[in-house]
Amino acid sequence: MQQAPGKNYFELFGLPVSFELDVNNLAARYRDLQRHVHPDKFANASDTERRLSLQMAGLINEAFQTLKDPVQRGRYLLSLRGVDLGEETDTAMDPVFLMQQMEWRENLDEVRQTKNPHKQLVQLANQIEKRMQESIGRFRSAFSAETPEGLKQARNLVREMQFLGKMRQEIDSLEEELI
Repeated sequence: MQQAPGKNYFELFGLPVSFELDVNNLAARYRDLQRHVHPDKFANASDTERRLSLQMAGLINEAFQTLKDPVQRGRYLLSLRGVDLGEETDTAMDPVFLMQQMEWRENLDEVRQTKNPHKQLVQLANQIEKRMQESIGRFRSAFSAETPEGLKQARNLVREMQFLGKMRQEIDSLEEELI
């Protein structure tokens, strides 16, 4: 067994480095790669080969989880381009989006007090999903422009998509709580 040094996740899966990818093809490649490196196949191998098998299986899992999720894939693509997401130091965001965030958070807080919380949650989830799809589309355009301004916009859109993903999780958690 050989290690895959220096390969990015796309190369590991034999895919072009692109935001656009066929998730079914990705899943098929994942299963194929895992079949070749699964630790069970190396039960009688040397310690080194077993260790490499475990490392490769872990790397393949990590790569798959990253590439299958549009937000994580966007983050990864930006990191390949050397774009610092500046999450710790750069907290500036679009003021219009910040206002929208506050409104969504207020709506989420108010859901518990409504007569039909499930209806409210569905409406909020639909708004979040619509915005997520719009943000993904805008990310595609900004990232594919391959300009400094496009990459800056793509970076901001990834941060927006991260927030939207967290909102989805909070909605799902509240929905579970209300059941």
